[in-house]
Amino acid sequence: MKQKFDIITSTCVPLPLENVDTDQIIPARFLKATTREEKFFGDNLFRDWRYNPDGSLNKNFVLNDPKYSGEVLVAGKNFGSGSSREHAAWAIAGYGFRVVVSSFFADIHKNNELNNFVLPVVVSEQFLSELFDSIKENPKMQVKVDLPNQTITNLSTGKSEKFDINGYKKHCLINGLDDIDYLLSVKDKTLSYENKAVKF
Repeated sequence: MKQKFDIITSTCVPLPLENVDTDQIIPARFLKATTREEKFFGDNLFRDWRYNPDGSLNKNFVLNDPKYSGEVLVAGKNFGSGSSREHAAWAIAGYGFRVVVSSFFADIHKNNELNNFVLPVVVSEQFLSELFDSIKENPKMQVKVDLPNQTITNLSTGKSEKFDINGYKKHCLINGLDDIDYLLSVKDKTLSYENKAVKF
C-alpha cells in the first residue's frame, strides 16, 4: 500500500519545455535495471540535463537550482511523449514528485504516472502560462492540488481549475491502493458474488 493522496500544498519546480519525451526523462541506457529501485531512477531523472558530459552538475538546470523545490513538477505541453517506458514514471516518483502539471500528456505516460502514484494534472494553456509566470516571480509560491474535489489552485493568484481523472484511479490514489491492493480489498465481495452466482 502506498501513501494516500488527498490534498497537496507545495512549492513547484518549473520545466517550461514542450515535447519532453521519455528518453529525456530517463535515458535509455538506464533501462537495463530489472527491478524498480526508486532512488536509482530518481537520481537519474533528466540525467543528461542535470549533469555535464564529465559528470559534474549542470548548474543551469532547474533541478540543480536551490531556488526551486517541492513535490509538484510544472512542465510544458506534451509531456512524456515517445516510448512507453514505465521507467520514466519511476524516475519522477523516485525523485519525489507527487504531481506533474501540464497542458497535455502523452496517454501512455499519463497512465504510467497514475500507476506509480504520481498525479498528472491537465490544465489549460492559459492557466499553465500564468503558473509559470507566478513561479518565475516568486519561486516560493505554492499550488494546492485537491484530488477529492479535482481542483488545482495557484495560491499566488487565487485562480483555480478543475481537472479530470479516471474514477477508478482516483479511488486508488485516495486510498493508497495499487491494482493488486484493490483486488484484495474487494476479495470478499468477489467471493460473495461468485457464491451467489447461478451454477450451471
